Formats: sequence, structure tokens, C-alpha cells
Amino acid sequence: MPDYQGRLELTWTNKHLRLLANEDGTYEWVSPSDYRVAEVRLLHDITTVGDVGRVRAADNLLIRGDALNGLTSLARLPEFANQYLGKVKLVYIDPPFNTQQSFLQYDDALEHSVWLTMLRDRLIQIKVLLAPEGSVWVHLDDSEVHRARSVLDEVFGPGAFVTTVVWQKRTTKENRPAFSSAHDYILVYAPLGGAWRAHRNKLTRQSGGYSNPDNDPQGPWASIPFTAKGMRKNQMYPVTTPAGVTYTPPFKNRCWSATQPEYERLLAEDRVYFPDGGRGKPRIKQYEWEDEGVVPDTWWTAVDCGTNDDEKHHIHELFPSDPEFATPKPERLLQRIVHVGSNPGDVVLDCFLGSGTTAAVAHKMGRRWVGIEYEPQTVSTYTLPRLRQVVAGDDAGGITDDTGWEGGGGFRVLDVAPSMFEADEGLVFLADWMTNGVLAEATAAQLGFTYESDPPFSGRKGRTRLAVIDGIANESVIRLVVGALSERERVVICGTGIDTDARPILRELRPGSTLRKIPAALLDEYRSARQLRLAFAEPDDPDRTNGQKSHVEATV
Repeated sequence: MPDYQGRLELTWTNKHLRLLANEDGTYEWVSPSDYRVAEVRLLHDITTVGDVGRVRAADNLLIRGDALNGLTSLARLPEFANQYLGKVKLVYIDPPFNTQQSFLQYDDALEHSVWLTMLRDRLIQIKVLLAPEGSVWVHLDDSEVHRARSVLDEVFGPGAFVTTVVWQKRTTKENRPAFSSAHDYILVYAPLGGAWRAHRNKLTRQSGGYSNPDNDPQGPWASIPFTAKGMRKNQMYPVTTPAGVTYTPPFKNRCWSATQPEYERLLAEDRVYFPDGGRGKPRIKQYEWEDEGVVPDTWWTAVDCGTNDDEKHHIHELFPSDPEFATPKPERLLQRIVHVGSNPGDVVLDCFLGSGTTAAVAHKMGRRWVGIEYEPQTVSTYTLPRLRQVVAGDDAGGITDDTGWEGGGGFRVLDVAPSMFEADEGLVFLADWMTNGVLAEATAAQLGFTYESDPPFSGRKGRTRLAVIDGIANESVIRLVVGALSERERVVICGTGIDTDARPILRELRPGSTLRKIPAALLDEYRSARQLRLAFAEPDDPDRTNGQKSHVEATV
């Protein structure tokens, strides 16, 4: 027998590395173990909009920061992992298409290997958040869709591929290129593969929707033809309309779709509708509650789902004085995706949130949502104001009429915290904000250590040092702290969160040292003293028109 080795895969430059996103929008290749990509960052409370609950992780969340950091925090911070790890029902992402163009809101011109690594790293994080019966929808165009399919196969497995949806994104012609691009692609993957059909929802049969013009007590309805193919004798009888017009089959090799007794029963139950003011052929009322739906197909037209231009008009109505958002997706497109892939109460995630369409649609359709957006200016100019209007019931466009949305609910705004590490001339150490202040001093007092600020340490008791971490005490932190100890010293490391995998590492590196979670009572007192707010510019704020970024003010 021949010896088969290797597997089918897409390779690219530096595929074995990870990408670090810098504040200036550039990327840097780093090792997967680099502390800057391996760390788990905190999520800082910024503000709330509308009605929120007492458990912040269970609320709708608008997270400002890099998608990779935000996804890691959702999966690794215990309070958020309890709500999201393996529980996200639907993920829709509309990443930069890598068209080699620049837009006002973002630069869409990355080297292919950079783009692929960026996508791969985020898909890996999405995978652990996705529910077993969930699905991932990745929206792209011709630029990278062929490569993205290979990356998705590698992350989720080729058996997870469900379909490629083709969406008609425009109906107008573009005369400059060789071909006028009229469509985008949406790659759909699900852990269950083909078996996912048992969990997806069908589309309603009536593309025009249901209404109730005659106040029928059975509720909204749509009419369907009362004819069927064939020439059955017992279904070929005369029918006279209320306006006195009589119709008798056959009609182009068609007859009525029921026998005369059945027709009389439907007529008595007010199930027969005569269009054209009572002159048209009879049609049967199909009530919304009777509609079992149809299997969604892969061709989604502009008539059913809207176009990019539709959403540009919607965004302009919301923000008439702001620059046009470059690539918004219509609410009707997201309405169909959210309907097919989730049910009311399910969690919907978009980590390339942009102007906020996914969150707005999920909110109006009664889903929980998490949106992550990297650009502060996009959040302050479009995303946050738009979602405020949705909560207030002031957004009259999009799917508002379809859903009967009148406002309500709420959400939290969170910021991905800065890195817990700093570097100076090749040396890495814990940032001051991680080790200084009220929390470290209070923890030292409670545990009987003499408080002294000597980063990364904040207390001493004989040969035992104290390190207080305002964040997850994980392997990266353990190695950094132990590396700062003298040869005969031990350490007690206290964190607001503990990575259980770090305990054996600490025991191995420095026997006699311990890893402890900061007591809940002390932590509650500390958090209540912390006041964080985000100063988002209002429409009449001159800073907003000057393109200045939103900022965070923190007081501890």
C-alpha cells in the first residue's frame, strides 16, 4: 500500500504566525505565544443605553476595539464565557473585502497573506463561541472569496460547508470596469454541516408579506391562486364573483384547486378573496400562522433583500450631515440572514460591525446581540448614534415597518482595555495601570502584606512577594512575574480572574508560590469605586466635524 502524507490546504507567507493589530491600523507578525496576542484583555464599562440588566455579560453589547481582542475576551473572561462560549447561534461578518481600495472609514488594501491571517485568527476565535447548532455567514466579493473558502474549510472542516448565497447587491450599471459587478457572495458554514437544515428556519412563502386589510379575526393573510394544473371534472364548475362575473374552467389546462363543496365551505368561512374590486378570479386566503415556509435558495434578489444603495439612503436619513458610509449592507438582507439562522432570544454576533446594521436588525427582531467595531470614529459617528435611535424608536427606516418596531430594550458600551504589558528596550513588564492603585493596596492589606509599589509587585512579607493583577492571571503573566523574582523568593499572585491552566505552571516554575482569585467582596468594593465613561461627541459638537476620535476618561 502506498504511504499517503499531507493534506489539501492553502498556504501563505507567515501562516504559522499571528497578526498584532496596531493602533495606527497597521499589522505586525508575531509568534502565537507573544504576550500581545496571547493575553486576555479586560472589557471596561463605558456607558449604557436604554434598559439593561444587572448581569452585564447578559446584555446586548457594543464593544469598541480590535475584533481579535474582543472575541478573546468573550471566550476567556469567566463572566462573559458563561454567556457566550459555545452559545452564539448566528455569526455574520462583513470583513474588509481586500479590494485594494481605500474608503473613508477604512483601508481595504492588505497584502493577501496579511488578510488571510487576519481572517483565520478571527475565525478560530469565532469557532469556540459558536453553538453546536449555530452557523457562520461570511460576506465577501470576488477579491478573496476563493481563498476565504479554503480558510473556512481549514478552520471548521470541509464538512461544515453549507452553501454559497449570491446576493444581488445593485441593479444599476457601473460603466468603468470590464464587467459591472452586480453581486456579492455569502459563505455559510455550520458545525452540523448538512444536518444544520433541521435548525435553520424557512422563508415565508409570500415575498410581499402579510396584511389584514379587512380586519380578519384570523389575523394577517396573503392570497394564493385557487387554480391547479389539470382537467379534473369535479373541479370544473362555475364560480360567480360578488361583482357578478362568472368564471368556468378550464383556464389554459387548469381547473379550480378544490371541489365545489370545498369551495362553498371556504366561501362560508370567509377564506375566499376576489381581487379587482370583486371582479377577479377567486383566490384563497393563506394566514400567516399557516405558512410553513419554503426552503431558502441561494439566489437572493435585490427585490427581496435590498441593495447597497438602499442602505446608503437609510444611513443618510439617519445622519444627513455626515459623510456617506462606504459599504453598508441593507437591513432587509440581514433580516433574512437573522431569520434563517436564529430565533428570538438567540445570540447574534458581528465582529466587523461597521455602521451597526447587524445589531440594529437583531435588536428589532428580538435577538440578543454582540457587535465589535475597531474604528472609534465609526462607533462615535455612526454605530452608537444609530443604535440609540433604534432603542428610542426614532429609526423609521430599514425593517422598522416590517417588524412593527417602536423602540425599547437597551445595550452596554464596553471598551477593550489596553494591553496589560509594556515594553522598554526589549524588556517586558506589567503596565502601571495593572498593578497600581486601590485594588493592589487593599489586597495587600487583606492578605497581611506590607504594601509597596515595585512593579510587577505590590507587597512583601518576608521572602514572599505579592503581585496583584487587574485582569486574567494566565501563563504569560505567571512567566513574567516569576521572571522578576530573585532566586530565593516566592510569590502570591492575585488576579481578578484566574486561568486554571496557569496553576501547574506556577508550581513548576517557583515551588511554594500560589495563585489566588481576589475575594469577591473586595473586588465588588473596588469596582464600585471605579467610574468610567465614554465621551462620544454629539452632532453639534465641533470636535465631531473635525474627525476627532472618541476618548475614554477613567478614574479609580
